[in-house]
Amino acid sequence: MQVLYEDNHVIIVNKAAGEIVQGDKTGDRPLCDDVKAYLKEKYSKPGNVFCGVAHRLDRPVSGVVVFAKTSKALARLNDMFRNKEVKKTYWAVVSACPQPESGVLEHYMVRNEKQNKSFAYEHEVPGSKKAVLDYRLIGRSDRYFLVEVHLHTGRHHQIRCQLAKIGCPIKGDLKYGARRSNPGGSISLHARSVEFVHPVSKKTIYVEAPVPDGALWHGFE
Repeated sequence: MQVLYEDNHVIIVNKAAGEIVQGDKTGDRPLCDDVKAYLKEKYSKPGNVFCGVAHRLDRPVSGVVVFAKTSKALARLNDMFRNKEVKKTYWAVVSACPQPESGVLEHYMVRNEKQNKSFAYEHEVPGSKKAVLDYRLIGRSDRYFLVEVHLHTGRHHQIRCQLAKIGCPIKGDLKYGARRSNPGGSISLHARSVEFVHPVSKKTIYVEAPVPDGALWHGFE
């Protein structure tokens, strides 16, 4: 586990693709338990250690995850994420160059719970919710393109679904149209950075997560 930032109220880590942030039906050990173990050992804490989950990343996605070390910080962080007061930047490696190379995507998305998949439509349909993001091309290699994304809404699989809708599926994302899988079932989507006003000190916090190891990512960075 790579700790990117820590103070008395907040701890921010770089999640590896394949890890789950919070416990689910798989029963696999979640990242929040690793954070608790780290805090327990570092500070020699007896008993249970508090670790609040302020937001989540999909299992196959890597990058910045913010946890709260106190209930006070968790309540405030939850409000900040809900009110879109946290700026999150994502990097996605896609198989086609977006056209145009920068812009705003607006779709109406419907989540299918059984398939654990979302579908994007150009116009409002029954049960849909509006999804908005902005993107820009920031790098290219012989075969792939690096796109930076900022979310304006927080829909299920939003980046994955909207980029696929414009013909730019994320590398390794078989669910949304990639031709081949990545090793370990990861997808090439990385939560690159997070910026917010600290819930207690009120200082601006900016934290950036190194990209996953491998020639693909480091060829862009």
